[in-house]
Amino acid sequence: MASTCAQLCLRGTGPLYSKTVSSTWQYYTRVQQRIKVTRVPTKVISGLSIRGNHTTATTLTRLRWKQQICFYSDSAAKYLTTEAKEGTNTQELSRTNVGAHKASLLPTRDAALTTENSHISLDLDPVAQPSALEEISDEEAISISVPSAIPPASTTLRDYVDKSETLSKLVQLGVNLWKLEQRPNVGSMLLRLNFNTDVTPRLLFLKDIGVEDSRFSYIISHNPFILTESLENLQARVNYLKSKNFSSETVASMVSRAPYLLNFSVNRLDNRLGFYQQQLSLSANNTRNIVARLPRLLCGSLEPVKENLKVCEIELGFKRNEIQNIVLAVPKLLTANKRKLTEIFDFIHNTMKVPHHLITKFPQVLNSKYLRLRERHLFLEYLGKAQYDPTLPSYISLDRLASLPDETFCTELALATLEDFYLFQKTL
Repeated sequence: MASTCAQLCLRGTGPLYSKTVSSTWQYYTRVQQRIKVTRVPTKVISGLSIRGNHTTATTLTRLRWKQQICFYSDSAAKYLTTEAKEGTNTQELSRTNVGAHKASLLPTRDAALTTENSHISLDLDPVAQPSALEEISDEEAISISVPSAIPPASTTLRDYVDKSETLSKLVQLGVNLWKLEQRPNVGSMLLRLNFNTDVTPRLLFLKDIGVEDSRFSYIISHNPFILTESLENLQARVNYLKSKNFSSETVASMVSRAPYLLNFSVNRLDNRLGFYQQQLSLSANNTRNIVARLPRLLCGSLEPVKENLKVCEIELGFKRNEIQNIVLAVPKLLTANKRKLTEIFDFIHNTMKVPHHLITKFPQVLNSKYLRLRERHLFLEYLGKAQYDPTLPSYISLDRLASLPDETFCTELALATLEDFYLFQKTL
């Protein structure tokens, strides 16, 4: 476009016009050189940073060229029209017109800089934002990216604690989220819960039945599904336990120590109580006694219990009434590890030579640690004091042998110093 304008100007007649075009072209050259050297500074408009890079400079240069070309093209057309009307005096009138309009047609350097700055500010005006009521196409709607307040996916609940009121309140209660997130589907379940409508009513229910506030974190950490149980079902199970003559304090203690207790239906609780009463030939009072002392008997599987009962009767050789006495004294033996139970009985019965009736009389020895019992028996045997028959002198009770601390065991049973016992342990 610039070359076309130059050719148009060269076709004009008259020395005055040629002189004008020549001076105009010289000014154009100076403006072009100044534009090439000028750098557009960085500006921030409506939060958008616009840097003076090559693209911005090229755009601004094209806009200035277009304005100047149109400006000088209009000047050339005005001159040709004046020359045609004035005839022979065109040359003089044109000289006068050019002199009169030279200031407006050919602005000075200061004026050019002022015009340039004004155009830059106009070109960099912020783009109008679309209205919220403006309709957009489906493609544009799909392309809109809306940041999510909650991370869409994560391998840990830690990323959601600051975003979820439920998780933040559970952390304040002391719930171990790191344990819960390792269980499948528990994390997503907790995120869907509302603390005010889902969690708070269950906590108030636990408080109403007598559970201490300090046990809330333990219960939820081990059984988060209690937060999804209906209040009607929870109340029905508490009422059933109370109907079986469990006191309110006992029910609260059982729920505190067996978090899954209230997740089981009334029929299942009733079947479990009937199982223990029939298998062990217990009275209702004794059944309540062992269940209250070990409430997880109502929650766990019955297979380990059945297996341990067979082991005690067939492999260990206890009678049914002896098993009943052992279970009433130590209910934990019903869920004990089979290998551990067999190992410690073999040591007591075959190595220490303790008969069945003495083991039945002191069944706590079956729940003691095997290594501790073995070290103490060997130390007494080394001292010549391993006597467990109550009919003989220097009798040592199995109960005291298994339960006393080391210092008391040495001073009262072994009649030795604690240092001697520690030195003997190093020889084993």
